[in-house]
Amino acid sequence: MIFILTEKVSGELEMLQRHLLILKHVVENEPIGILKLAEETSIPSHKVRYSLRILEQEGLIKATAPGATTTHETGPFLKELDSMIEELSKRADELKKIKIAR
Repeated sequence: MIFILTEKVSGELEMLQRHLLILKHVVENEPIGILKLAEETSIPSHKVRYSLRILEQEGLIKATAPGATTTHETGPFLKELDSMIEELSKRADELKKIKIAR
């Protein structure tokens, strides 16, 4: 059974994972286009396109004629990424501590 309480968070984490995977491939292979990203990640091109749009809105990539490239914001973001993920992990651990009698 799927519950709305957790379904939204799960979907957001899945989307974050996809965005970060796309960003990883841009960092490692820039410039890189949508079709190549879709091929390398096995993510459908419409989802790759959406992730690229979000990453561009965040200032982490920019669209160029040969494909997506990183920006001056990418490095600082990547330096903070581990601590941001650690914070999310701590929040998940806190959820585990909530014990409700059944």
